[in-house]
Amino acid sequence: MKISVIGAGSWGTALSRLIGGGRDVYLWDIDQELLENIKLCRENKKYLPGRKINEKVVIADSLEDCVADADFIVTAVPTQHFRSALTSALPYIKKEAVIVNVAKGIELGSLMMLSEISKEIAKEHCFAVLSGPSHAEEVADGMPTTVAVASIDAEAAESVRDVFMSERFRVYTQSDVIGVELGGALKNIIALGAGISDGMGYGDNTKAAIITRGITEMARLGERMGANPETFYGLSGIGDLVVTCTSKHSRNRRCGIMIGQGVAPKEAIERVGMIVEGIPTAEAARHLAGKRGVEMPITEAICRIVSGEVPPEVALSDLMTRDKKHEHWKR
Repeated sequence: MKISVIGAGSWGTALSRLIGGGRDVYLWDIDQELLENIKLCRENKKYLPGRKINEKVVIADSLEDCVADADFIVTAVPTQHFRSALTSALPYIKKEAVIVNVAKGIELGSLMMLSEISKEIAKEHCFAVLSGPSHAEEVADGMPTTVAVASIDAEAAESVRDVFMSERFRVYTQSDVIGVELGGALKNIIALGAGISDGMGYGDNTKAAIITRGITEMARLGERMGANPETFYGLSGIGDLVVTCTSKHSRNRRCGIMIGQGVAPKEAIERVGMIVEGIPTAEAARHLAGKRGVEMPITEAICRIVSGEVPPEVALSDLMTRDKKHEHWKR
């Protein structure tokens, strides 16, 4: 069995280490300098320092070498580069290969989920999405982690589960691809909000409100798009949301903290030093919500903050003074 991982960021590297113990794993990235450093040190000093990479993980010389004859193609590239990465790899991917996406986001412009992009340009291939509360650093350190893999093809989902499953990495299967994708994407927006709240000096009450009302927004949009609402109360929904809103490893939360402290969003992103998926996803989700006629006030507030339209204090005040609402009301 050959498994290819496209994208040598922190998550791509962590997954390569996870599955590279007893299988042939090939890792490739468009950043050739990064790959050369990984080859030399057997460590990703830029994105995942201090964790050695097993010799079973082959650092591929080219994208073709990476994906040719592979049984599973794991795409671990930033969301906005997914289309171009898959398009470039497609000529070398065999028809039987399963595409496993681990990126979390919505494509700007088209407002497409990554499963929809895959269906558009690689319709002959089975597609699966792996998502859940899983920081790369903790997976690399062997901390017990549980995620979900979704595919409309049950056999494909089960085969991906079997590839990734270990005594420290538990994988559940399900069929709600859109729900799992939306959960992974939208939670980054809410994590920005949780970080902004922390940066402004607010406490647990505020963060709990953001998380709780955030999952409501996520489920509301998901249901409108045909997802199973229960998905948002599982691993790829509330599970991923909680870990991203509270963890020191969360780049979206870290970025939000700096914005809440008065750092300009552009500078905050530069200080994080990695892609902050919640920022482009917030813009995409805002347009998607408008298109679908879904009310998402927290997402709207985050968009206004990161675009510089309003400072965090004004956005918070606007959220707190919205029209009175029922949470639930049994009639």
